[in-house]
Amino acid sequence: MGIFSFFSKEKKETLDKGLSKTKENVFSKITRAVAGKSKVDDEVLDNLEEVLITSDVGVDTTLKIISRIEKRVAQDKYVTTQELTALLRDEIAGLLTENNTEDAEGFTLPEDKTPYVIMVVGVNGVGKTTTIGKLAYQFKKVGKNVYLGAADTFRAAAVEQLVIWGERVGVPVIKQKMGSDPASVAFDTLSSAKANNADVVIIDTAGRLHNKINLMNELTKIKNVMKKVVPDAPHEVLLVLDGSTGQNAFEQAKQFTAATEVNALAVTKLDGTAKGGVVIGISDHFRIPVKYIGLGEGIEDLQVFRKKEFVNSLFGE
Repeated sequence: MGIFSFFSKEKKETLDKGLSKTKENVFSKITRAVAGKSKVDDEVLDNLEEVLITSDVGVDTTLKIISRIEKRVAQDKYVTTQELTALLRDEIAGLLTENNTEDAEGFTLPEDKTPYVIMVVGVNGVGKTTTIGKLAYQFKKVGKNVYLGAADTFRAAAVEQLVIWGERVGVPVIKQKMGSDPASVAFDTLSSAKANNADVVIIDTAGRLHNKINLMNELTKIKNVMKKVVPDAPHEVLLVLDGSTGQNAFEQAKQFTAATEVNALAVTKLDGTAKGGVVIGISDHFRIPVKYIGLGEGIEDLQVFRKKEFVNSLFGE
């Protein structure tokens, strides 16, 4: 356990506040599901299945959770409805731990990959550029030399927004004129970052998803050009998803994981939604680690995703 494993009281309060709508939604549904029942029986389990599905956990993941709870109920013979939330918390935490990699220890980087290159993908409007800005802030806060690349050259607003974040955080942003080749921007960014001993480079990309073939070709081209400067780049392909869209986030994850080799996820906008259960389903279904969660508009409101703390926040300690 490193120094960055420490989960501060402030972070816990931010997490609890950010997930409050989801928690309220799930608990009110569970309360209705067990109304008038003293023990967990088949009817309660059927109702619970409906609660999880309508809380955007997803059908496949819900069936896994119900199956695990059924086994526990059969094993323990008598489980009261009061014990149900503790049981849910334990089984969901267990499922996420089995299906995923270890939680990241804060905003840290592998020491053997310099610069560490992150290519960020996701549709427009999910909070992609904002997530990049907040990531840059967190990396700079721990003493890293950060470079940003504005390779979403199809939207003037995307470049402008990234430049504003760069100025706010105090990190350089490499850009070209509107409509430039995104791969060329990525090449310039990595070249400049390497020449200036950057620790981490974060590349923004276009958020279009109307044609998977074009998207795949474009992202592949960006990756191939990056390799000319940093042979094993990108080290991380981070897909940003809007948690408030629920099942639509699932569809976007399917599309992007089919188009490119996504190996990390960030789920944003969890503070304004009751659909936070989608994090559980996405984490389980895609077997890709949810690395970061967005819990508000503030520059500090991007957290490293910790499975245990997340589940405790939803279902109580």
